[in-house]
Amino acid sequence: MATPPPDDPNANGPKGRMEPTRPATLAIAALAMTAVSWIVISNFWNSMPTLPWLPPLTLIGLAIFEGFEAYSTRARILRKEGAGPLNPLVTARYAVLGKASALVAALFGGVYIGMSTWLLTQRGVLAKVSENLPQALLGVAASIVLVAAALWLERACRVPPGPRDGEQPRQGRQEPLDRAEDDQVA
Repeated sequence: MATPPPDDPNANGPKGRMEPTRPATLAIAALAMTAVSWIVISNFWNSMPTLPWLPPLTLIGLAIFEGFEAYSTRARILRKEGAGPLNPLVTARYAVLGKASALVAALFGGVYIGMSTWLLTQRGVLAKVSENLPQALLGVAASIVLVAAALWLERACRVPPGPRDGEQPRQGRQEPLDRAEDDQVA
């Protein structure tokens, strides 16, 4: 592999540019949290309270919000009829929100997958399993939906490729003003 020239601004990787979320990153985070939650729940099952309903419902609410904003943002970026103007800073914030939400949803998903699988293996053995299994399964589903909505929001914030500079229409070009003949520099 060739080494980039020393004056190359991207010699050590892109600076100031956010890369799209990689599915492998989300999968590794979910798998790690699955293992951790399996270990924790199997060791501390007797001292754990009943799983609450609020976290999965919150994940669903975030997924609905991010799905709506992804649709709205994409329509505004493509300047569809009826879509209002879009502040570029808001778009950047939505892209960061999508990236962060995808990772958090993968982590929560891993926790709920670990809990669900452990609870399913203990279904006939322990009595409190039936009290916790619905919340854990809803948490898995909510996490998957939030990952999808967050990735959609992140993708919706991408700017579509524009025409090449040479192919740009004459009205859109940034050209210097014509100078009078007597203003010409010798």
